[in-house]
Amino acid sequence: MRRSLRTVLAPAVTSLLLATTVVTGSAAPAAAETPDCPWVDSDAPVEQRVQQLLSRMTLDEKLDMVHGAAAPLQFVGPTYAGAISEIPRLCIPQLGLTDGPAGVGNGHTGVTQLPSPMALAASWDDDLATRYGATIGKESRGKGADVALAPTVDLLRDPRAGRSFETLGEDPHLTGELASAQVRGIQGEGVLAQAKHIAAYNQETLRNLPANDAKVDQRTLQEVYLSPVQDVVDAGVASVMCSYNRLNGVHACNNSYLLNQVLKGQFGFEGFVTSDWFATQASHAAANAGMDLQMPGGCHYGPRLRKGINSGAVTTATLDGMVSRILRPMFQFGLFERDGGGSPDDVVTNPDHAELARQVAQQGMTLLKNDDELLPLGEGTGSVAVIGDAAGKDVIGSGGGSPHVIAPRIVTPFEGIADRAEQAGADVAFDDGGNAAKVAADADVAVVAVSKWSTESKDNDDIALSDQDTKLIERTAESNPNTIVVLNTAGPVEMPWIDDVAGVLAAWYPGQEYGTALASVLFGDSEPGGRLPATFPVSQADMPTADHERFPGGSYDEGLGVGYRWYDREGIEPQFPFGFGLSYTTFAYSDVQVRGDGAAGTTVSAEVTNTGDRAGSEVAQLYVTHPESDREPPKRLEGFQRVALEPGESRRVEFELDDRSLAHWDTDGEQWVRSAGDYPVAVGGSSRDLPLESEVSVAETTPVSEPTPPPPPHAPEGDDPALTKAGNVLRCPAESLYSAVLGGISLFGLPPGKQAEETPDNPTADG
Repeated sequence: MRRSLRTVLAPAVTSLLLATTVVTGSAAPAAAETPDCPWVDSDAPVEQRVQQLLSRMTLDEKLDMVHGAAAPLQFVGPTYAGAISEIPRLCIPQLGLTDGPAGVGNGHTGVTQLPSPMALAASWDDDLATRYGATIGKESRGKGADVALAPTVDLLRDPRAGRSFETLGEDPHLTGELASAQVRGIQGEGVLAQAKHIAAYNQETLRNLPANDAKVDQRTLQEVYLSPVQDVVDAGVASVMCSYNRLNGVHACNNSYLLNQVLKGQFGFEGFVTSDWFATQASHAAANAGMDLQMPGGCHYGPRLRKGINSGAVTTATLDGMVSRILRPMFQFGLFERDGGGSPDDVVTNPDHAELARQVAQQGMTLLKNDDELLPLGEGTGSVAVIGDAAGKDVIGSGGGSPHVIAPRIVTPFEGIADRAEQAGADVAFDDGGNAAKVAADADVAVVAVSKWSTESKDNDDIALSDQDTKLIERTAESNPNTIVVLNTAGPVEMPWIDDVAGVLAAWYPGQEYGTALASVLFGDSEPGGRLPATFPVSQADMPTADHERFPGGSYDEGLGVGYRWYDREGIEPQFPFGFGLSYTTFAYSDVQVRGDGAAGTTVSAEVTNTGDRAGSEVAQLYVTHPESDREPPKRLEGFQRVALEPGESRRVEFELDDRSLAHWDTDGEQWVRSAGDYPVAVGGSSRDLPLESEVSVAETTPVSEPTPPPPPHAPEGDDPALTKAGNVLRCPAESLYSAVLGGISLFGLPPGKQAEETPDNPTADG
């Protein structure tokens, strides 16, 4: 979205701003011919180097370190999504920040279009997530950037959310584990990871405006929406991005409870907090609340913050702390010693990265229905009809907005199936939908590809496929009972046609290797490795957020009932449950064992056996039920392990509990507490298929965390005072206008960007 917004909006607002545009940067002292920078190439401890450098900085230089270098009319940039300018006098290098969570974005080319994070989440594989993160890190660094704006730790609260594909699903444990793995992968390549967003950012409608106010009780906030943030902090994430929404009336980027008390206090986060682009809505209050870096420009944290320092509204100690938090990871990651390398114009994709994209797409593809074991397609399949524009020109590899990545080329479903069918000696026909019934009737198997677009900047109205796609499926199924539907969607959709088709495969937004991965799964060269990271409801009305007061109204009064926890609590049967996914083989569970008293280090293990006749992977899942007094949902995911097994092979999987696995948030004490009592545990292949049961007994109630610390001195209760707010608007008109436009644009959205440098197309008449 950032490149799209700049392209669409900048010309429209230029004439409004020319008369009031101000220069927000401040001139640093002229660079010395030979800078004296003893903190470079130094063996001294990082903290000593930070303080040594900080003591030499002028006020101007400190202010330049806490805001972006974009000009007033730039929505992103310069060069990347954002950047902090270099300070040659002090040998401080530029810090470039680039999108995003599915690969290098911002309109850059020569990069790998990875499958969406939702597709990655369907793999339930932290090793794969580490490699996914490493690919983002390598390509970001190859483009010369220092910070990757990834991973996303927002939860899928409602599949209508425009950024649903950017999430890692509906469960905080799954999200936290996979996001932490991505952090390790990104930062293992010398690039700073920036997790986003804190917190409760789950919709686009009227974002960044007062009406977008998430009303969340403290327990739900801590157990659900902040839990993955704590996981990535524990994994060592260098930076965290604050979100567009308000939380209980206070904007997230000047919310001292979120940033000072929880993130920096309770979680012990030592990195820096960055605003989302134009999410800065205060100057003095944001600094005092714990936001360290304004993006992409610098008015609020330039002249407005200077005024706060001069008036005493913001202390110099606060500013020094902000600068120190940015410098610290720059030293830790060796950015001061790095000799450039990498350019935005460099081609950074390569065959290894494309192969990783293919593996993620394959392992994330989730088989939801397979009547009469129609799949995998075998030697008896003499002809295949591939139907729908979504198999050709309308293919979606990447969703829209800041996670959007432009592929060099996308392998379409038709191309992948046609290439693989040729090897099998099968004929392939294509129809865009106009003659679907006849083409399907003439084939042994019909594959119908359908899609639903989703993008940052606008929420969807529903989770239904278009009428055109629904009718296409129905016409094809009437003509051929062996119809397989491939869903090229951001997440869950309704399936009123489910009983009429033989197979359903969720492909998500699978990146540039879509067709190759799809064909591999359909023909059985690889298994459909995915398990659902999100519940598929029968009807939108069944969703926990179906009530307009909840989405997009902002009331989170479903509380802890997010995703499968809601369906379990309310006794609603989903179309397909969380954790579900079919395989081309079968698995059995046996011999569950529990060792420990519920404290960290307690283990639950079980035997998993491949009872089929071909190799396959199972995702074993552990769910915990709390004592009734804890008032938790019926069960919570607290462990998972992917295991690959040959036919007849067995292996023991083990889940190790941590301090939060059996704990709940005690609002009165503002801390995590593990209650005395018996905790039933269950192991199996999905949230609704748990054949093994045991229990963990906890002898006494025990706090397992320190309480959330109180507000620090000078912590704001909300926004800047009225006069300061008026000064912000008058002094920073461009930023104020862009901030409002972000909300207004959500009412109609933005046009999709291109999917690939080489435009996808339908096959010609001669193939």
